[in-house]
Amino acid sequence: MSLSTEDRRARATRTPPVKTSGAERRKRRAAGGITLRHRLRRDRTLILMTLPAMLLLLVFAYIPLAGNVVAFQDYDPYIADNAFQSMAQSPWVGLEWFQQMVNDRLFWSSLQNTLVIFLLQLTLFFPVPILLALFINSFVRPRVRAVAQAILYLPHFFSWVLVVTVFQQMFGGAGLIAQTLRDHGHDGIDLMTDPGLFKFLITFEMIWKDAGWGVIVFLAALASVSPDLYEASAMDGANRWRRMWHITLPALRPVVALLLVLQVGNALTVGFEQILLQRTAVGPGASEVLDTYVWNVGITYGNFSYAAAVGIIKGIFGLLLVLGANKVAHLMGEQGVYKK
Repeated sequence: MSLSTEDRRARATRTPPVKTSGAERRKRRAAGGITLRHRLRRDRTLILMTLPAMLLLLVFAYIPLAGNVVAFQDYDPYIADNAFQSMAQSPWVGLEWFQQMVNDRLFWSSLQNTLVIFLLQLTLFFPVPILLALFINSFVRPRVRAVAQAILYLPHFFSWVLVVTVFQQMFGGAGLIAQTLRDHGHDGIDLMTDPGLFKFLITFEMIWKDAGWGVIVFLAALASVSPDLYEASAMDGANRWRRMWHITLPALRPVVALLLVLQVGNALTVGFEQILLQRTAVGPGASEVLDTYVWNVGITYGNFSYAAAVGIIKGIFGLLLVLGANKVAHLMGEQGVYKK
């Protein structure tokens, strides 16, 4: 079959295909046709912006992980001139500190207090931002919404010292409620020193301080819902509660699942500074949690090896909780922290 003059000219001027190696082709396929070098050049501004955060994680999160080796030693910080030499010269004891932990009654008591406080915060604190976000989004007028948000999340910027002081002035033995009761011939109350109410007290302190901040997250999720869905459902005869049940709540499900997984991951971290400030008022029996227990053992009594062992167990348990909660999120059809 003879070729025309145009076909021969086009074949003669056609650029021969460039041969690429298998690794180069895999890189291009992984990057959607863009090489790693081009991606780094394209995203160099974003990479430079993340470098400070990566540096902070490296210095304060990953490098200190090397210190966990003292959990398997009889660590003595004064055996050498610096911490690294002290770790190198301290004798190894194997799992001795972990065995002591199992037989330590104070450890199990602090673990019990930690889990009770976590369950209270999960059942009492976690739903509050969701309910507030639904209320503001559905009932509050747009002009009032900004003011309501500002008032709600303002306590988030208060320190725990200020929060505890406010509650002391309200519910303490010399607080406003106690003084009002005495003025009317009744006995005053002091909720700040009641060990039986301590776990509920710190839960309500957290609600007052951080519930408004959580509202921002859920309102941001609700802002992504198209108003056309509400208008179409209203035209079909759906009332306000039907629209909330079939449109608003499904829009919040991914965010609720993600935050629930993160909340479960922090089950053993229930507010170190908040509890430490009020520990002396109610005693260690009601207020000792794992974080304060590690602080007392490691910093107050200088047993760094035992404190590191408790910290390792806490980290492993928290990791297992995150993996388990994320698996439950996958079973519910949500993404969670990471995809399958």
